Amino acid sequence: MKALVIYESFFGNTEQIAQAVAETLAARADVVVKRVSEVPPQSLAGLDLLVVGSATRAFQPSPGTKAWLAQLPADSLRGVKVAAFDTHIPIEGIKSKLARALLRPLLTRYAAKPIANALQGKGGALAVPPEGFGVQGTEGPLVTGELERARAWANQILAAV
Repeated sequence: MKALVIYESFFGNTEQIAQAVAETLAARADVVVKRVSEVPPQSLAGLDLLVVGSATRAFQPSPGTKAWLAQLPADSLRGVKVAAFDTHIPIEGIKSKLARALLRPLLTRYAAKPIANALQGKGGALAVPPEGFGVQGTEGPLVTGELERARAWANQILAAV
């Protein structure tokens, strides 16, 4: 199985999740891990699995990830299993009660679901539901246990493909 894990990371947290996912997938796949800026959208021929991850920015995928997804040719992922993840600040990580109350409706909107929707819109078949991984504060580090959760999520992907 040929797999590609791409990501956009600002402080290294999303990259850590991408690497953990790729290491787990490597048990049954030939895996390449690259930044989204390193992968021309037209270069996906021959893939069996595509995993896309992004840091959440303004309650959506990062600008580079959004642009990359928009440039994917129509039906370019036909026959490809896809999965999406994000990193974000969990609502529990916001210290101010007022800020938590004001942001609660927005903090259910993270990057993974829009990424998954875009991948499906280009013909990809969702292998597992989109997943989010928590970051402590804007710059991190990852919430304790998130690398283990990423590996478990990658095992779910392997079981589905």
